[in-house]
Amino acid sequence: QVQVVESGGGLVQPGGSLRLSCAASGNIFRIYTMAWYRQAPGKQRELVASIASSGTTNYADSVEGRFAISRDNNKNTVSVQMNSLEPDDTAVYYCYPEISPTMWRRDKYWGQGTQVTVSS
Repeated sequence: QVQVVESGGGLVQPGGSLRLSCAASGNIFRIYTMAWYRQAPGKQRELVASIASSGTTNYADSVEGRFAISRDNNKNTVSVQMNSLEPDDTAVYYCYPEISPTMWRRDKYWGQGTQVTVSS
């Protein structure tokens, strides 16, 4: 069984910063790409950023230059540093890692989500 838990959300003023973290635990043989998605009220869930096991990163155009994703392969964690936050960044943020719990299986797992609210 695999658990994915996010932390670090909260309320921040426009222009402020937050750091979200996500930890995967349980039966883990290997972790591949780790990603952050977000879903704002009334909108579809969208990719924010992803990082491959090699360290290659990918960002949504809307966060390029403001957000930075990183991972610690030894601790099975992924984080996203969010700077210059804007009201449009308000959403529930989800961690989405691709994990092999065994050598013969590969699945993607959603965390429970953490709320980020950008408001004055």
